Amino acid sequence: MEPNTTPQPSTGRTVLCIEDEHFIAELYDRALTKAGYIVTVIGDGQEALKAAEANDYDVILLDLMVPNLTGIEILRSLRNPSRVPPLRAKIIIATNLEQRDDVRADIEKQADGYLVKAELTPHELVNFVDTVQ
Repeated sequence: MEPNTTPQPSTGRTVLCIEDEHFIAELYDRALTKAGYIVTVIGDGQEALKAAEANDYDVILLDLMVPNLTGIEILRSLRNPSRVPPLRAKIIIATNLEQRDDVRADIEKQADGYLVKAELTPHELVNFVDTVQ
């Protein structure tokens, strides 16, 4: 029996995937699109920050190691308390970068989720994004 590959109806929810690794970005894009999300993938940190600042997304999947602006710099900019209007998107860190415990704790305080890409299947990613409100 073949798995059901029919796309789900659109959830209407939008995801900005900030990921410079083409293979991973494609996996996430396919899995989330199949689950009904509207996905935009950007691999450059500066371009991604501009897109995120438009405040048009429900969820931002943020890799910490992207070119031209790090994910930590993007996170700090988006979570700046003086930002008007406040960012409406939920930010989920998706990284393979090893962090010291204190650094990871600081990042987790600013984000709405923290995932280690190497420990995550695309299906598990979709399940996690489904739970973020």
